[in-house]
Amino acid sequence: MLKQQFLQKGVQKLSPQQIKLMKLVQLSTLDFEQRVQQELEENPALEEENCSDLEEDSDILEEENKIDITEDKNQSLDNIIDEYFSDDEIEDFQINNQKNYSVKKHISIISGISFQEYLKNQLHTFRLNEKDLLIADFILGNIDDDGYIRRKITSIADDIFLILGKSVSTEKVEKLLVNYIQKLDPTGVGSRNLQECLLIQLEKKKINKEVLLSKKIIRDHFESFIKKHYQKLQKKLGITKKSLRKIIDKIRKLNPKPGKIYSDNTKNLNHIIPDFNISVSDEKLELTLNQRNIPELKISSLYLDMLKSYQSEKNIKENEGTIVFLKKKINSAKWFVDAIKQRQNTLMLTMNAIMDYQKEYFLTGDPVKIKPMILKNISKKIGVGISTVSRVANSKYVNTPYGTFLIKSFFSEKMMNQEGKEISSIEIKKLLKESIDKENKKKPITDEKLSKILRKKGYLVARRTIAKYRDQMHIPVARMRKDL
Repeated sequence: MLKQQFLQKGVQKLSPQQIKLMKLVQLSTLDFEQRVQQELEENPALEEENCSDLEEDSDILEEENKIDITEDKNQSLDNIIDEYFSDDEIEDFQINNQKNYSVKKHISIISGISFQEYLKNQLHTFRLNEKDLLIADFILGNIDDDGYIRRKITSIADDIFLILGKSVSTEKVEKLLVNYIQKLDPTGVGSRNLQECLLIQLEKKKINKEVLLSKKIIRDHFESFIKKHYQKLQKKLGITKKSLRKIIDKIRKLNPKPGKIYSDNTKNLNHIIPDFNISVSDEKLELTLNQRNIPELKISSLYLDMLKSYQSEKNIKENEGTIVFLKKKINSAKWFVDAIKQRQNTLMLTMNAIMDYQKEYFLTGDPVKIKPMILKNISKKIGVGISTVSRVANSKYVNTPYGTFLIKSFFSEKMMNQEGKEISSIEIKKLLKESIDKENKKKPITDEKLSKILRKKGYLVARRTIAKYRDQMHIPVARMRKDL
């Protein structure tokens, strides 16, 4: 009973609104863009600032229905994608910043880590046994720049046996692909065809009538969809032309090439989208937040006028249902507009504190200058919860003059050298990697010898700590690094 009372006192309950805000803070730049667009689609009381209402061309669908397109069934995936999914040109907006933080509309996509490494880092957060992780890593290696696995499962299973010497069933490969790899970000990665890619993305959408119909079209009437046989679709689904147009537009907003956002078309390199940018100017640090494609939002004046009109009428009771609906939508829109500003301020406040804490590193780029830093250090400095700092650090990337890094990589344990000076575990890891890189691969250095090497350099690190850091860097034990 005492334990239960203690737990009740120790746990701070968050309101549903606070939980929703924390989820927004955790989202990456790309996921946040999608979340904003989703909110715009679902709440008519929310709209983009300074955007003009464009008239829909009601004849487009009718004209397309008149044309019977008899395309080759063997039409390539790329041709289908290019024809039916164009890159939307979204107007850039800059969210007003109450704290005068600099907000950068365009931060280029930077090659910090490769697409494969980005996926692998996510995959390694799952609790898989050693064999399954080895197989999953191999499957991951078959993902191309568009995010697809275009090889047959049987061929992958055969290669695993030939290259890794591991006998694995096609069922096991399928299970690891569907249950783990296809759960990675960006949504749709690991798909084997366009149909599967779109279905995976639709599964992540909030369930409503349009999403259910979208899934039905892709799952059961995919050929009619890609051939633009809209009259057939309309009859099979039993819906109006206007409803079908909305559903088709929703499908077209999905990402047919989930890996494309990490690809540089000119250099054929893999990339990630940084959430922050740190630059050095006149020995001063400047922090900017990536706000690409995030429109400035406002509450619809039309909905506000409608509410005012209904409330001013004499027979309010007759309009009670409508008034409740309008209030709900307007309040939801107001909260979301405020939440975007709170998210931006939280991100900038947290990253600014991290930048100040690691100022020497960001000015010089020298990893030795990285100070020991834990979540609590930043939490205390800015007066927010540790969980908030964790959400920013674990899911966000920062572009610096020295490369693009996951923010959590700047957090490290505190250690002491022989002189009693505080050092970061990052410095130890750097020295470990240098020693391993220089080793004779025919006689790799054991963890015990690595510990002795660091002792000679003035760093008191136990063998067990060496093993822990080596595992964190995904470096195998000495016998596994040995060349024949």
